[in-house]
Amino acid sequence: MSFVLGLIQLHVTASKEANLASARSKVLEAARRGANVVVLPECFNSPYGTKFFPEYAEKIPDGPSTKALSAMAKDANVFLVGGSIPEIVSSENSQKLYNTSTIYAPDGTLIATYRKCHLFDIDVPGKITFQESEVLSPGTSFGSFETPYGKIAVGICYDIRFPEPAMIAARKGCVAMIYPGAFNMTTGPLHWELLQRARAVDNQFFVAACSPARDLSAGYTAWGHSMVVDPLGQVLVEADEGKEGIVYAEIKLNLVKETRESIPISFQRRFDMYPDISANVNA
Repeated sequence: MSFVLGLIQLHVTASKEANLASARSKVLEAARRGANVVVLPECFNSPYGTKFFPEYAEKIPDGPSTKALSAMAKDANVFLVGGSIPEIVSSENSQKLYNTSTIYAPDGTLIATYRKCHLFDIDVPGKITFQESEVLSPGTSFGSFETPYGKIAVGICYDIRFPEPAMIAARKGCVAMIYPGAFNMTTGPLHWELLQRARAVDNQFFVAACSPARDLSAGYTAWGHSMVVDPLGQVLVEADEGKEGIVYAEIKLNLVKETRESIPISFQRRFDMYPDISANVNA
Protein backbone atom coordinates (compact mmCIF):
# COMPACT_ATOMS: atom_id res chain seq x y z
CA MET A 1 0.00 0.00 0.00
CA SER A 2 1.11 3.55 -0.65
CA PHE A 3 -0.22 7.08 -0.71
CA VAL A 4 0.89 10.41 -2.12
CA LEU A 5 1.94 13.14 0.28
CA GLY A 6 1.85 16.74 -0.91
CA LEU A 7 3.66 19.56 0.90
CA ILE A 8 2.56 23.09 0.07
CA GLN A 9 5.37 25.61 0.42
CA LEU A 10 3.13 28.66 0.63
CA HIS A 11 4.08 32.30 0.21
CA VAL A 12 2.59 33.89 3.34
CA THR A 13 1.55 37.54 3.33
CA ALA A 14 0.10 39.98 5.86
CA SER A 15 -3.40 39.39 4.46
CA LYS A 16 -5.20 36.49 6.12
CA GLU A 17 -7.80 36.46 3.36
CA ALA A 18 -5.13 36.25 0.66
CA ASN A 19 -3.34 33.48 2.54
CA LEU A 20 -6.52 31.45 2.86
CA ALA A 21 -7.34 31.93 -0.83
CA SER A 22 -3.83 30.91 -1.85
CA ALA A 23 -3.92 27.88 0.44
CA ARG A 24 -7.24 26.78 -1.05
CA SER A 25 -5.90 27.06 -4.59
CA LYS A 26 -2.82 24.99 -3.72
CA VAL A 27 -4.75 22.32 -1.79
CA LEU A 28 -7.09 21.81 -4.75
CA GLU A 29 -4.10 21.71 -7.10
CA ALA A 30 -2.40 19.08 -4.95
CA ALA A 31 -5.53 16.95 -5.01
CA ARG A 32 -5.81 17.21 -8.79
CA ARG A 33 -2.23 15.99 -9.05
CA GLY A 34 -2.97 12.92 -6.98
CA ALA A 35 -2.12 13.83 -3.38
CA ASN A 36 -4.04 11.90 -0.73
CA VAL A 37 -2.58 13.73 2.28
CA VAL A 38 -1.82 17.45 1.94
CA VAL A 39 0.16 19.64 4.34
CA LEU A 40 0.32 23.41 4.82
CA PRO A 41 3.17 25.20 6.64
CA GLU A 42 3.39 26.56 10.15
CA CYS A 43 1.49 29.85 10.60
CA PHE A 44 0.20 29.66 7.05
CA ASN A 45 -2.51 32.26 7.66
CA SER A 46 -0.32 34.95 9.21
CA PRO A 47 3.19 36.35 9.30
CA TYR A 48 5.34 34.49 11.83
CA GLY A 49 6.20 36.60 14.85
CA THR A 50 5.16 37.20 18.43
CA LYS A 51 3.65 40.58 17.57
CA PHE A 52 1.41 38.93 14.97
CA PHE A 53 0.08 36.01 17.02
CA PRO A 54 -2.47 38.02 19.07
CA GLU A 55 -3.66 39.93 16.00
CA TYR A 56 -4.26 36.85 13.85
CA ALA A 57 -5.42 34.45 16.58
CA GLU A 58 -8.76 32.67 16.16
CA LYS A 59 -11.00 30.34 18.05
CA ILE A 60 -11.04 26.71 16.94
CA PRO A 61 -13.17 25.39 15.29
CA ASP A 62 -15.31 28.48 14.74
CA GLY A 63 -12.76 30.87 13.23
CA PRO A 64 -12.49 31.73 9.53
CA SER A 65 -9.29 29.76 9.00
CA THR A 66 -10.60 26.49 10.40
CA LYS A 67 -13.85 26.87 8.48
CA ALA A 68 -11.84 27.49 5.30
CA LEU A 69 -9.61 24.48 5.99
CA SER A 70 -12.60 22.22 6.49
CA ALA A 71 -14.03 23.34 3.16
CA MET A 72 -10.66 22.81 1.43
CA ALA A 73 -10.37 19.25 2.70
CA LYS A 74 -13.93 18.42 1.67
CA ASP A 75 -13.73 20.01 -1.76
CA ALA A 76 -10.34 18.42 -2.45
CA ASN A 77 -11.35 15.07 -0.89
CA VAL A 78 -8.03 14.77 0.96
CA PHE A 79 -6.68 14.42 4.46
CA LEU A 80 -5.45 17.92 5.25
CA VAL A 81 -2.88 18.86 7.85
CA GLY A 82 -3.74 22.53 8.16
CA GLY A 83 -0.24 23.75 8.99
CA SER A 84 -0.74 25.79 12.11
CA ILE A 85 -2.53 28.95 13.13
CA PRO A 86 -2.48 31.13 16.24
CA GLU A 87 -5.33 29.89 18.45
CA ILE A 88 -7.03 31.92 21.17
CA VAL A 89 -8.70 30.25 24.15
CA SER A 90 -10.63 32.53 26.51
CA SER A 91 -12.18 31.92 29.90
CA GLU A 92 -13.65 34.18 32.54
CA ASN A 93 -10.32 34.88 34.16
CA SER A 94 -7.72 34.28 31.48
CA GLN A 95 -6.83 34.22 27.83
CA LYS A 96 -4.24 31.95 26.26
CA LEU A 97 -2.70 31.73 22.81
CA TYR A 98 -1.39 28.54 21.22
CA ASN A 99 0.35 27.57 17.99
CA THR A 100 -2.13 24.95 16.82
CA SER A 101 -2.40 22.48 13.97
CA THR A 102 -5.81 21.24 12.88
CA ILE A 103 -6.28 18.10 10.80
CA TYR A 104 -9.25 17.26 8.59
CA ALA A 105 -10.71 14.15 6.98
CA PRO A 106 -11.72 14.10 3.29
CA ASP A 107 -15.30 14.91 4.27
CA GLY A 108 -14.14 18.10 6.00
CA THR A 109 -14.50 16.80 9.54
CA LEU A 110 -12.00 18.11 12.07
CA ILE A 111 -10.42 14.86 13.29
CA ALA A 112 -7.46 16.07 15.37
CA THR A 113 -5.83 19.15 16.84
CA TYR A 114 -2.31 19.55 18.14
CA ARG A 115 -0.89 22.47 20.12
CA LYS A 116 2.85 23.00 19.80
CA CYS A 117 4.32 21.73 23.06
CA HIS A 118 7.96 22.86 22.70
CA LEU A 119 7.98 26.62 22.29
CA PHE A 120 10.66 28.25 20.14
CA ASP A 121 12.75 30.15 22.68
CA ILE A 122 16.33 30.59 21.46
CA ASP A 123 19.15 33.12 21.59
CA VAL A 124 21.96 32.66 19.09
CA PRO A 125 24.31 35.60 19.81
CA GLY A 126 24.63 37.98 16.89
CA LYS A 127 22.16 36.04 14.75
CA ILE A 128 18.68 35.44 16.12
CA THR A 129 16.71 35.80 19.33
CA PHE A 130 13.13 34.60 19.45
CA GLN A 131 10.81 33.89 22.36
CA GLU A 132 7.49 32.29 21.47
CA SER A 133 6.76 31.99 25.19
CA GLU A 134 6.39 35.78 25.38
CA VAL A 135 2.86 35.31 24.04
CA LEU A 136 2.18 31.61 23.50
CA SER A 137 1.38 28.82 25.94
CA PRO A 138 2.63 25.27 25.34
CA GLY A 139 0.36 22.38 24.49
CA THR A 140 0.17 19.37 26.79
CA SER A 141 -0.79 16.44 24.57
CA PHE A 142 0.39 14.54 21.50
CA GLY A 143 -1.16 14.79 18.06
CA SER A 144 -1.99 12.01 15.60
CA PHE A 145 -4.73 10.92 13.25
CA GLU A 146 -5.91 7.72 11.59
CA THR A 147 -6.05 7.21 7.83
CA PRO A 148 -6.68 4.16 5.63
CA TYR A 149 -2.92 4.17 5.03
CA GLY A 150 -1.92 4.11 8.68
CA LYS A 151 -1.62 6.34 11.71
CA ILE A 152 0.22 9.64 11.21
CA ALA A 153 1.64 11.85 13.97
CA VAL A 154 1.97 15.64 13.93
CA GLY A 155 4.50 17.98 15.54
CA ILE A 156 5.23 21.66 14.88
CA CYS A 157 8.63 23.08 13.97
CA TYR A 158 10.75 23.26 17.15
CA ASP A 159 9.19 19.98 18.31
CA ILE A 160 11.44 18.17 15.84
CA ARG A 161 14.48 18.97 18.01
CA PHE A 162 13.10 16.70 20.71
CA PRO A 163 13.35 13.00 19.85
CA GLU A 164 10.83 11.79 22.43
CA PRO A 165 7.55 12.66 20.63
CA ALA A 166 8.71 10.94 17.46
CA MET A 167 9.88 7.89 19.44
CA ILE A 168 6.51 7.69 21.16
CA ALA A 169 4.68 8.10 17.83
CA ALA A 170 6.63 5.26 16.23
CA ARG A 171 6.09 2.94 19.19
CA LYS A 172 2.38 3.75 19.13
CA GLY A 173 2.13 2.53 15.55
CA CYS A 174 2.59 5.66 13.44
CA VAL A 175 4.02 5.20 9.94
CA ALA A 176 4.96 8.85 9.51
CA MET A 177 5.41 12.10 11.39
CA ILE A 178 4.64 15.45 9.81
CA TYR A 179 6.03 18.76 11.03
CA PRO A 180 4.65 22.04 9.69
CA GLY A 181 7.64 24.26 10.44
CA ALA A 182 9.36 27.57 9.80
CA PHE A 183 13.06 27.20 10.48
CA ASN A 184 14.98 30.41 9.83
CA MET A 185 18.12 31.46 7.96
CA THR A 186 20.32 30.59 10.95
CA THR A 187 18.93 27.25 12.10
CA GLY A 188 17.69 26.12 8.69
CA PRO A 189 21.04 25.50 6.98
CA LEU A 190 22.39 23.94 10.16
CA HIS A 191 19.68 21.52 11.19
CA TRP A 192 16.54 21.43 9.00
CA GLU A 193 17.56 18.41 6.92
CA LEU A 194 19.68 16.86 9.66
CA LEU A 195 16.84 16.70 12.16
CA GLN A 196 14.37 15.23 9.69
CA ARG A 197 16.80 12.51 8.70
CA ALA A 198 17.66 11.84 12.33
CA ARG A 199 14.02 11.43 13.37
CA ALA A 200 13.41 9.16 10.35
CA VAL A 201 16.42 6.92 11.03
CA ASP A 202 15.81 6.82 14.79
CA ASN A 203 12.26 5.61 14.34
CA GLN A 204 12.35 3.93 10.93
CA PHE A 205 9.35 5.80 9.58
CA PHE A 206 8.66 8.63 7.15
CA VAL A 207 9.25 12.21 8.23
CA ALA A 208 8.08 15.34 6.43
CA ALA A 209 8.48 19.03 7.21
CA CYS A 210 6.54 21.75 5.42
CA SER A 211 7.91 25.32 5.42
CA PRO A 212 6.58 28.63 4.17
CA ALA A 213 8.33 29.92 1.06
CA ARG A 214 11.29 32.17 1.74
CA ASP A 215 10.48 35.89 1.74
CA LEU A 216 13.54 38.07 2.28
CA SER A 217 11.33 41.12 2.88
CA ALA A 218 9.59 39.53 5.87
CA GLY A 219 10.54 40.28 9.46
CA TYR A 220 11.14 36.55 9.98
CA THR A 221 12.64 34.78 6.97
CA ALA A 222 11.81 31.09 6.60
CA TRP A 223 14.41 28.66 5.29
CA GLY A 224 12.08 26.90 2.85
CA HIS A 225 13.28 23.51 1.60
CA SER A 226 10.08 21.58 2.45
CA MET A 227 11.13 17.95 2.51
CA VAL A 228 10.14 14.29 2.81
CA VAL A 229 12.54 11.68 4.22
CA ASP A 230 12.08 7.90 4.10
CA PRO A 231 12.68 5.37 6.92
CA LEU A 232 16.27 4.85 5.74
CA GLY A 233 17.01 8.55 6.10
CA GLN A 234 17.03 9.26 2.38
CA VAL A 235 15.58 12.54 1.12
CA LEU A 236 12.79 11.67 -1.30
CA VAL A 237 11.92 15.21 -2.35
CA GLU A 238 12.95 18.76 -1.47
CA ALA A 239 11.41 22.08 -2.47
CA ASP A 240 13.36 25.07 -3.72
CA GLU A 241 14.29 27.50 -1.00
CA GLY A 242 12.30 30.55 -1.98
CA LYS A 243 9.69 29.40 -4.45
CA GLU A 244 6.05 28.85 -3.66
CA GLY A 245 4.98 25.46 -4.88
CA ILE A 246 4.07 21.88 -4.06
CA VAL A 247 6.33 18.86 -3.74
CA TYR A 248 5.04 15.30 -3.81
CA ALA A 249 6.33 11.99 -2.52
CA GLU A 250 4.93 8.49 -2.79
CA ILE A 251 4.87 7.02 0.70
CA LYS A 252 5.46 3.29 0.25
CA LEU A 253 4.35 1.78 3.52
CA ASN A 254 6.09 -1.54 2.92
CA LEU A 255 9.38 0.34 3.32
CA VAL A 256 8.59 0.89 7.00
CA LYS A 257 8.13 -2.85 7.50
CA GLU A 258 11.17 -3.77 5.41
CA THR A 259 13.43 -1.30 7.22
CA ARG A 260 12.32 -2.44 10.66
CA GLU A 261 12.78 -6.11 9.74
CA SER A 262 16.20 -5.69 8.17
CA ILE A 263 17.59 -3.45 10.94
CA PRO A 264 15.44 -4.63 13.88
CA ILE A 265 16.25 -2.00 16.48
CA SER A 266 12.64 -1.99 17.70
CA PHE A 267 13.18 -5.54 19.00
CA GLN A 268 16.69 -4.93 20.29
CA ARG A 269 16.07 -2.15 22.77
CA ARG A 270 17.28 -2.79 26.31
CA PHE A 271 14.37 -1.77 28.46
CA ASP A 272 16.05 -3.69 31.25
CA MET A 273 18.69 -0.94 31.20
CA TYR A 274 16.64 2.16 30.35
CA PRO A 275 12.94 2.99 30.39
CA ASP A 276 10.47 2.78 27.54
CA ILE A 277 9.23 6.36 27.44
CA SER A 278 6.12 5.34 25.51
CA ALA A 279 4.94 2.82 28.10
CA ASN A 280 2.50 5.04 29.97
CA VAL A 281 1.63 7.55 27.27
CA ASN A 282 -1.66 7.89 25.41
CA ALA A 283 -0.81 9.02 21.90
